[in-house]
Amino acid sequence: MNHMDNKKLIIFTAPSGAGKTTIVRHLLKVRNDISFSISACTRTPRYGEVNGMDYYFMNVEEFNKKIKENQFVEYEEVYENQYYGTLKSEISRLWSLGKSVLFDVDVKGALAVKQKYGDKALSIFVKPPSFDILKHRLTSRKTEDDESLKKRICRVKEEMTYERYFDVTLINDDLNSALKDAESLVENFLSLQSDPA
Repeated sequence: MNHMDNKKLIIFTAPSGAGKTTIVRHLLKVRNDISFSISACTRTPRYGEVNGMDYYFMNVEEFNKKIKENQFVEYEEVYENQYYGTLKSEISRLWSLGKSVLFDVDVKGALAVKQKYGDKALSIFVKPPSFDILKHRLTSRKTEDDESLKKRICRVKEEMTYERYFDVTLINDDLNSALKDAESLVENFLSLQSDPA
């Protein structure tokens, strides 16, 4: 492998409520050599969200046009006509700034990115200490009605079965140790191939 090519990707995925976003935010704070991959989506911006900072907001027509033009590394229709995806141009943009790219994506998106980039990508599955703890975390958020909570818990059960397809599993039991573990995983991966062979 060409050691001059230090273009890397770090992919974090997890069942909903396992705490991956907290870990990703922490890594962005402590390392200046990584940047967050901004996803494209078709939902309307929430209050305070900025186009090009939080997401690349686009309508369904625009999104579909980009799908046809093969501009996505991965995308998914999460709900009817609600798409999320990673633009190839976003990865190139961050690489051109000399940054490694950090992803916070769902399991299917994570697998698609890993498949495309192989050894350039480290895929990390963040796992709650147990399903019951995760269920408790989701229930105590009180952000959803019973019906959508049921849906989410079903999805989480399915997502947990993907763990074996990832390079590393990071158990988020105690947040401080999980953050430290995440730091060393990233440190080791980024220093790995960049040293002259």
